[in-house]
Amino acid sequence: MAATRASGTNAVRYGTMRENVLGLTVVTASGEIIHTGTRAKKSSAGYDLTRLMVGSEGTLGVITGVTLKLYPLPEAVSAAICHFKDIGSAVDATIQIIQMGVPIARCELLDVNAVRAVNEHSKLGLRESPMLLMEFHGSEAGVKEQAETVQAIAAEAGGENFEWASTPEERTRLWAARHKAYFAGMTTHPGCRTVTTDTCVPISRLTEIIEASVAEADASGLPYYIVGHVGDGNFHLAYMVKDGDAKERETAERLSMQMVHRAIALQGTCTGEHGIGLHKQGFLVDETGAGAVEMMRTLKRALDPKNILNPGKIFSL
Repeated sequence: MAATRASGTNAVRYGTMRENVLGLTVVTASGEIIHTGTRAKKSSAGYDLTRLMVGSEGTLGVITGVTLKLYPLPEAVSAAICHFKDIGSAVDATIQIIQMGVPIARCELLDVNAVRAVNEHSKLGLRESPMLLMEFHGSEAGVKEQAETVQAIAAEAGGENFEWASTPEERTRLWAARHKAYFAGMTTHPGCRTVTTDTCVPISRLTEIIEASVAEADASGLPYYIVGHVGDGNFHLAYMVKDGDAKERETAERLSMQMVHRAIALQGTCTGEHGIGLHKQGFLVDETGAGAVEMMRTLKRALDPKNILNPGKIFSL
């Protein structure tokens, strides 16, 4: 998580690993152990080596210890699901929730294909339509106010069939739909593998990119599903490809490439949390520019002159 600067379902309120790592223990390419950061909330001392290492994908050092922020358990927690007639309406509701400043803790999207898969896999009995899965944290009064505001926004966007859960058992049942989506997609398409990509865009452009990507996926004929941390503009699209079918794999890669190019054109990023790795190196140049990538190479050569830490990842030397 720290190495790819990733995040989870709570990121919309609490931030990504970038915001939550206070310090690191790192083994360098020369074998030296260094400590970055402190337990203090902020610091102006020297270069921010913690942020340099967070997101470096193991190319600058091996992270062996992480000091994280802790948050108190909220007094009250409430979860809800809401269904929409189409995916655009669900995303429009999300945009309104965020732009109105509602401090929602989680806001996750499942498209109709993901809902259908988790129903079949986990026997959840959810209505098979695009769905937002939300969670609210705070005081009893604060959670009630957030929930009422969100319900009004969602209803205006066509949201219906609200289902609320306040006990841990009820919330766990609702969140099973999100947490089991990947495994559900695999088991409901026997003989297939997933080609999964993620992008992240400014929240105001989220409807645009998701609707365009859905239209392309539908036209291709490939099975697919979408899940996403849409509260912070991040979503994952998984194409289901028959194992060993080169033509289907090529189609999935083409669709993925088109989606990533679209995200960058909308001033977003080629990856919100999966990282660059080997597969998105060309997109890194498109997103940041050749000069920025060359600066990254300079840092890599200085900290790992023998190129022994994840050689070939993020960019080639």
